[in-house]
This record gives sequence, structure tokens and C-alpha cells, in this order.
Amino acid sequence: MLSMTGFGSAVAPLGAGELAVEVRALNHRFLEVRVRMPPELGEHTFFVEQLARERLDRGRYDIGARIQGVALPPPQLHAERARAIFAALTALRDDVAPGTELPLSTVLALPGVVASGPAFEPESVQQALRTALDRALLALDEMRRREASSLRGHLIEHLAAARRLRDEIARRAAEVLDVHHGRLRERVARLLADVSVPIDSGRLENELAILADRCDITEELARLTSHFDQLERLLASHEPVGRRLDFLLQEVAREANTVGAKSQDAPLAHLVVELKAETERMREQVQNVL
Repeated sequence: MLSMTGFGSAVAPLGAGELAVEVRALNHRFLEVRVRMPPELGEHTFFVEQLARERLDRGRYDIGARIQGVALPPPQLHAERARAIFAALTALRDDVAPGTELPLSTVLALPGVVASGPAFEPESVQQALRTALDRALLALDEMRRREASSLRGHLIEHLAAARRLRDEIARRAAEVLDVHHGRLRERVARLLADVSVPIDSGRLENELAILADRCDITEELARLTSHFDQLERLLASHEPVGRRLDFLLQEVAREANTVGAKSQDAPLAHLVVELKAETERMREQVQNVL
């Protein structure tokens, strides 16, 4: 079990300096990798993204890299390319928007106009990127394990509270059914006493059976116990379990809704509301579990 949020950074030697990589992780339903590289490393953006996708699961990851501890060569201006682009843009400007200002910064910002000279061999840069990224991801996982440990503790507390509520609901449901039976018998006896008609015990028992069936939550309580047991096992797992936890908690919420619909008693309905609240608290925290 890992948290979906965290941060990891690492460095790897590169020439006389070093290459630093940082990875930030946020929760997300799918895998999204965003790589931002400085101009001198721009050609390796796709390489880093592919490396990251091979090692990462769902979540959003922001990855950045930089070279530090060494002087980089000055950028190179491709003057002929800049002149050709400026001339083409000027002609376009005069055709569609005469008199509009065309700053040189627009041309200089275009790809291929200003480029950093190669300071390192591409193979050495990729090796350093691979090493630094691996180390940064290890640091990220370590942080996410620490956060997951805290999350697990909170989830276990909420799960224990949900189990207690389930047991209280079961006890109250049994008491309520006995109360309903007694009230129904008394009501029928009062009604029939006024007209001196004997009680049809068979018909009364049939009505009591129908009432019991309508209020019976035995199956729902059994499924809640099963869901709670599965949740406990998943919380002890070291594999990615976020999706399965979320699914099980949806099932817990569904069973709680059914129990609430069958509740004919205010204290019992209150217990169901508390169970729903505990379930929602767990669902909110599970959104941050990988």
C-alpha cells in the first residue's frame, strides 16, 4: 500500500558536475506523466517520459531535471534561420495585419532559433538521467510508504468504528423486531376486543412473518462483515490496492443504504447514518491510496 502523493529527488554524476532529477506525485485516476526540461536537456524529454512510464502506476507525476555544478556553453543563435523566419513573419504580418508590432522575442522563442551547444555526449546524459530518475523514484516510494503507514492507521480506526456500528445495528434490529411484534399483537387485540371477534392466530403469525421479512437485514449485515474482512486484508497488503478499496467501500455504502431503507426505528436509523459517515470518511482517504 502506497500513498499517491509524495516527492523524491536525487542526483547522478555528469562530467565535472551532476544531474539532478525531482519527481512530484499527486493523486489521479490514471497515469499522467509531465516532464519539464531546461533547453540543454530538451532533446531527452521523451526519453525521461518513457522511463517514467515503465516504472510508475496510476497518478500524476511532474518530473524535472537540471544540470548543476558545471558551466554550460553559451547558447548559439542560428542567425540565417532567424532572418528567414522574421522575413516570413513580416510578410504575413503585412498581408493580414499591417502595422502590427512584430517583436524579435517572438522569433527568438521559436524552436531551432536559439540552441544550447552540446556540453555532454547524449549517451552520458541519458545514463545520468536513468540513474538519477531511479534514485528519485526510490526516494519517492519511501516517502509514499511513510504517508501510507499513517493513512493505514486512520483507515484501520475508521474500519474498527464501522465494525462496532455494524454490531450495534444487529443488536438493535433484533430488539426492534421484538418490539414491533409486541405492538402489532397489542393493536390487533385492542381492535378485536371491541367487536368480540377472536384472534386468528394463523393470520396474525402470517402478518408477523411478513413484517419480519420486510425488516430483515441479516443478509446485509453478513455482506458488511465480509466487506470489512476484505478491507482489513487489503490494508495489510503491500500491493497497489486503492481501486479495490474504493470498490469495496462503494459496496459498504450500498449495503448501508439498504439497511437504512429497511429501518423502522429512529435509533437504528441514527446508527445507519453514523455507519455511512464512517464509510464516507474512509472513501475520502482511499482516494489518496495507490
